[in-house]
Parts: sequence; structure tokens; C-alpha cells
Amino acid sequence: MRLIPALLLAASLSACATAPPQSAPPAPPRTVEPRVVPPTAPPPPAPVAGFRVPEIMQGPGLGGIIREPAPTLVARFGQPRLDTPEGDMRKLQFRGEACVLDIYLYPLAPDTEPVATWVEARRASDGAAVDRLACIQALSRPR
Repeated sequence: MRLIPALLLAASLSACATAPPQSAPPAPPRTVEPRVVPPTAPPPPAPVAGFRVPEIMQGPGLGGIIREPAPTLVARFGQPRLDTPEGDMRKLQFRGEACVLDIYLYPLAPDTEPVATWVEARRASDGAAVDRLACIQALSRPR
């Protein structure tokens, strides 16, 4: 009977014994490939001395306005309240009861006709910003 505790002690101590460390094979060298990020927009054209390519607003509902010349915009919205040229830029402002719509026209290349590149809308009463698309719809003439 006295052998049973001794055997149990020996069995439990043998479980604690560690195996000799085995050498692991060397890890293969890591190669890190450069991450290529696709461009989000085409690169701007090469600059011409004294000419800066304008930023062009993008978004849903701007078709028929962005990249359109002034005669097309006048046909859609009627005579502008303001027609302000400044250098090669032109600002057309259309006003209704609901809102005021400012359309900025810039040439996309030297010596070309300015086209709409940016649109801003605000309330006629206090100048607070309003939804551009709602303003465009409110001021558009029926076709």
C-alpha cells in the first residue's frame, strides 16, 4: 500500500519532464509586394502657362448642367438674374421663390468656351444652403 503513493508521485513527476527542444526549420524569407492603389480620377492635363484646370463637380442629378455652356443653361432656367464675367470665368445666377442657384462656368482648356463646372444653391430668404437637386428641379423650366 505504501508503494501506491510513491508510484503516483513518480508518474506525476514524469509528466512534468520536458522534451529536448527541436530546431524548427527556418521560415522562408518574406517578400512584401508594393500595394498598388488604382487612381480615382484621371490625372489633370499638363498645365499651360497661366491656365489652371478647374475642379469639376460630380454627383447624381447634375447631368444637363455640369459641362454645359451658358446657352444650354439659359434654355433650361431662363434668363439669369446675374451674369457676371470675371477673367475667363463666368457666374450665372438664377433665382426663384424657393432658392437661388449659382452656376460657375470655366473653360476646360485654354481658348475654349466656359462650361458649368460647379453649382451652389441657397434659400432666397436668408442665404442658408439648400439641397442642390431640389433647387435645380424647382427652377428648371418644363421641357
